[in-house]
Amino acid sequence: MIWLHPDKRGERMETNEVLSISQFKATCLAVLDKVKRTGKPVLVTRRGVPIAMIEPPPPPELKESWLGAFKYKGKIIGDIVSPASNETEWGVLNE
Repeated sequence: MIWLHPDKRGERMETNEVLSISQFKATCLAVLDKVKRTGKPVLVTRRGVPIAMIEPPPPPELKESWLGAFKYKGKIIGDIVSPASNETEWGVLNE
């Protein structure tokens, strides 16, 4: 069933399931779980007139990872392969 959403500027929403208000009331938690699991909205009617559309929630926003946050912030100035000081200055190597 295709239903025109009145608040979303004529946006068409496809729903496979239409429930009367009494059916929804009796199986509310199961209907909510099904909507979340399948991602398909459910239309609730009273005497055949649509009164509510149960839609799945939007996907959660993922936080940006802190890994790699300083990826382009550093600057290499000088030789990064050679030792920082001369080997003769290291006391451990002289023993």
